[in-house]
Amino acid sequence: MSVQILAEYLEFLEVEKGLAENTLEAYRRDLGFFLEFCAGREVKSMNDVTRQDINAYVLRLHDKHYNAASVMRKVASLRGFFKWMCANEICKNNPALTLEQPKLPKRLPKVMTVEEIETILNQNLSKIQKVILELLYGCGLRVSELAGLKLTDININGKYLECTGKGSKERLVPLGKKAVSALKKYLPERDFILQKFNLASKSLLINDEGRVLNRQDIYTFIHEQGEKIHKHISPHTLRHTFATHLLENGADLRVVQELLGHSDVATTQLYTHISKKRLKEVYFAINGRS
Repeated sequence: MSVQILAEYLEFLEVEKGLAENTLEAYRRDLGFFLEFCAGREVKSMNDVTRQDINAYVLRLHDKHYNAASVMRKVASLRGFFKWMCANEICKNNPALTLEQPKLPKRLPKVMTVEEIETILNQNLSKIQKVILELLYGCGLRVSELAGLKLTDININGKYLECTGKGSKERLVPLGKKAVSALKKYLPERDFILQKFNLASKSLLINDEGRVLNRQDIYTFIHEQGEKIHKHISPHTLRHTFATHLLENGADLRVVQELLGHSDVATTQLYTHISKKRLKEVYFAINGRS
């Protein structure tokens, strides 16, 4: 019974909320783990789940040494699940109604310097690698957005691209000169590779073997570039860096919000804290203070 309810809830999230496949998989794992926990406590139906069951579940997460971010995500999954079940009269009462979210320590995202970016871009990179870097740093794309780009999403003449972000939200992102240049050099090579292997693909990123690059391919490549500057970085580090560098050079907060595809400007405001932190670091370095 519980498995069927979970399947219906995931279908609701996919169809009604438009959640991405990776997000749905996270919900499936988190809620599946909760259902297994309830089964171990011999809870016969979702309507029998009590606040004590949920408290015991959260305690189990802490015992298994899940970090604060993971616990917060799992708690949020439960709150949404029970809210949906109550709305659909599957549960009479909501045992997660007053469940508090664990406090998540505020951590500023890691940001690269202009010199570090230039060091990576000045490496002996292939044409497709140059495109990856220019679209992550020059456009601030998420790795999922980059991996999902189609050839038709790119408008070279108009100097912009269309991408689909979280919640299937679409946005236009301008292409800078370097991104346009990288794409112009790469696209003929992409066509040649497809012809060589007699393939047809709508995806933008095609490697030398004719395979479409996925998220993990991009993660691996960016991690390797970080090793060259002795820094652990991810595709999201380049997105953070894109936003921070724009704000440091006078870009309007609302403009950066649109470029990043943030639904709430409060999310974008985090980068203003990064800029202030770096400004203090530079000031004290110049004045010989720490």
